[in-house]
Amino acid sequence: MNRLLILVALFLAGCATPLPYTTAGDVSFALMGDTPYNDAEVLALDALIDDMNGQDLAFVVHVGDITGSRGPCTDAWFDARQRQYQRLRHPLILLPGDNDWVDCHRSGFDPMERLDKMRQLFHSGEESIGQRTIRLERQSSNPRFAEYREHVRWIAGDVVFIGLNVQGSNNNLGRTAAMDEEYRRRMAAVFAWLDESMVLAAERRLAGAVICIQANPDFEGRYRRRPGVADGFEDFRGALRAHALRFGKPILFVHGDTHLYKQDRPLDDPTTGKPIENFVRVEVPGSPQVRWLKAGISREHRAVFAVTPVPPPTRP
Repeated sequence: MNRLLILVALFLAGCATPLPYTTAGDVSFALMGDTPYNDAEVLALDALIDDMNGQDLAFVVHVGDITGSRGPCTDAWFDARQRQYQRLRHPLILLPGDNDWVDCHRSGFDPMERLDKMRQLFHSGEESIGQRTIRLERQSSNPRFAEYREHVRWIAGDVVFIGLNVQGSNNNLGRTAAMDEEYRRRMAAVFAWLDESMVLAAERRLAGAVICIQANPDFEGRYRRRPGVADGFEDFRGALRAHALRFGKPILFVHGDTHLYKQDRPLDDPTTGKPIENFVRVEVPGSPQVRWLKAGISREHRAVFAVTPVPPPTRP
């Protein structure tokens, strides 16, 4: 609560950068993640991009993992993916995934060097990538968090979209002392950006919020960790619950990581034991599926958001 009050004061003092608006009415956009992992999926992704290019979309959000859990993590693979995604005629916001940096140690790479590579390719400017772009606000505009260019937000259809670097593989906690310190610094930035963005949504009386990350944050408590390793998502789940209860309006929480499409209400209200109705989780399908979800915002409906799986494109 103290952190939130401080951020409210900063916001009211005029320290927040004004956000761009894309549209004010109904908005359609795409959600995807966890692809491509191999050469076969690269070909399927080309067909998927062709399919999306034929749609009327405001933007596309990819929640991360553009390679498999054991790579390739090479410059050549990442550069090729940047060129491939640049084929999209829509703005693309791509978040880092654990396969893109956290797990690259499995193939002999330094995770932090690989994260820097992702930032150079996909987060180097003040706009999205794609043939058509939208302007983004990045947390790196704050000198305290200058390295976190991947933490982004934008407003579309009276809804704030928030992109965060929260990762699978226990959120990079419990492997080495250096990575544990990385986890602590990054999550301090995550909580600051999430708090500030939700304050902004409340102050502007926006209709809803979309929070996007790569990791499945283990709402069901099913992940197994080595003895003595803490839960890398516990504090994050607590922050999501607090914001959902405080905000009271629809929150769409989007993630990848476990590759199976789902849509549910995974957070319970501790005072009632019942699901928090305004918090809906959507997991995007992933490898070996190369699929996307079509999502929409409508201010005419109480739920605000609608999400529908799209059949795989038919290859010629």
